[in-house]
Amino acid sequence: MTTTKTAKLILKKFEERRLLQGHLWVFSNEVERLRGEADNGDIIEVYDSANQMVGHALYNKNSLIAARMLGKHYNGDFYEYIFRSLADAMALREEMYPRRKSFRLSFSESDFLPGLIIDKYNDTYVLQVYSYGMQKNIDTIVEVLKTEFEAENIFTLNDTYFRVLEGLEVKDDVYLGSIGEEVIDDGSIRYKVKFDTAQKTGFYFDQCDNREFIEKLVPAKSVLDAFCNSGGFGLHAAYAGASEVTFVDISQTEVDNAKYNFELNGFSTPAEYFRFDVFGFLRRCKKEGKKFDVVVIDPPAFTKSKKTVDVAIKGYTKINKLAMMIIKDNGYLVTSSCSHHIKRSDFADALKLSAMKARRTVQLVHQSGAAMDHPQLPAMDETTYLKFAVFRIVGGASQQVDEDDADD
Repeated sequence: MTTTKTAKLILKKFEERRLLQGHLWVFSNEVERLRGEADNGDIIEVYDSANQMVGHALYNKNSLIAARMLGKHYNGDFYEYIFRSLADAMALREEMYPRRKSFRLSFSESDFLPGLIIDKYNDTYVLQVYSYGMQKNIDTIVEVLKTEFEAENIFTLNDTYFRVLEGLEVKDDVYLGSIGEEVIDDGSIRYKVKFDTAQKTGFYFDQCDNREFIEKLVPAKSVLDAFCNSGGFGLHAAYAGASEVTFVDISQTEVDNAKYNFELNGFSTPAEYFRFDVFGFLRRCKKEGKKFDVVVIDPPAFTKSKKTVDVAIKGYTKINKLAMMIIKDNGYLVTSSCSHHIKRSDFADALKLSAMKARRTVQLVHQSGAAMDHPQLPAMDETTYLKFAVFRIVGGASQQVDEDDADD
């Protein structure tokens, strides 16, 4: 059992307000002082300036985020806390997705497990650990997964960027079983996940609900799945009766994955696969006069830092402009941004500019965020990152775009 240190973190005056509203981070410049001794990763008590206890938190004196608050149900027993938090998270996912055995089980702060992401692939659990406290107590977390959830494989596939921010060693570990592969389904489509070559933890669960949504748009339509990754959007298009599907990704591994998954599901829809830079592929389609009824743009994050937001916005503007230029009248643009530092308003502005530059008239018909296994905390913007939008391309003289506009 992990016990709480007697150390007390005292906040500056009024700095508890955000925490009382439901935010879970204490930044280093909000700390008045620390009473007692605490090592990085220890669980400490947090108090306001009037000496009223706010809650318990994972401490890291070397991070901009000095303390990450635990849920109010923490009672001093870390094993019990992890078990109860994961049991609550599992109940939510099973209620939302009763036919699935694979989903994001823990979405870090959103599930009151700060800095701990767990994706469940059948009985394989893939972790990303981004807080010092969770790393320090990793053996307890593994024991809970093994004992209470009957895990057969447990390992990490961490993102270097976030480990470095927290001051953690950049490495991955196998805690149980081995790193192999799994065949999963998202409720209607099957995917083979090869963990040793996959991006992130192996699969992007955050787009599952959005992939299902596009089934409304695609029957008897030609569909381009750009930045296709494992082929999710294109596979759902084939499942829903698209007339043809084109998969494009710069990674040959991902193109091969998309093709394998297409065949795994036994689809007979005509399909093409291209290893190509998406920007270049869209330009080639424009030059050759190739158009689609539906174009899906699901790129990786264009920025991980506030410093490069302006460059990222230009990238989103350009890629969506190019996409709009190769969509048939009354067709659809399905587009996303997973960059946390790109706010919804930034993305909306970029898309408006894209339409203007492409000289297309558009209607916004749908927008959403991440899937239901990625819950959000209303008081914590940091738990919201995915922007998803569907536009109907009403018309416009896209073929008349000036060369300067086409190349910017």
